Amino acid sequence: MTVSHQDDRRKNLRVDFSTRIQVTVGLDDAQVNLEGSSKDLSLRGIFVITDKRFTAGSRCVVKICLTGSLEKIELVMEATVVRQTRKGIGIVFDSMDLETYSHLKKIVQYNQLEDID
Repeated sequence: MTVSHQDDRRKNLRVDFSTRIQVTVGLDDAQVNLEGSSKDLSLRGIFVITDKRFTAGSRCVVKICLTGSLEKIELVMEATVVRQTRKGIGIVFDSMDLETYSHLKKIVQYNQLEDID
């Protein structure tokens, strides 16, 4: 089963979240890989701190690498670059599997609670 960002029509909460991010962008039948770190995260997208720039509309695959547990957890989403700034790129998630969505939802909820404390 695949979850689309269109499945959640509510306004999405954005939380501070910093971890290693890998992005693969498809450009004219070629792929460009970049690594960066996240600045913030929501159920709908992520801002990646990187010095590389891609035009809005560039399709990509985002891999969020989670640390802090014994097993390696990577969340993989199909996505689109929606904006760029001097600090990095804003990406919106297009689709992900149900397990990834579940992990993402827990991350956002956990970090929301930390911001309140």
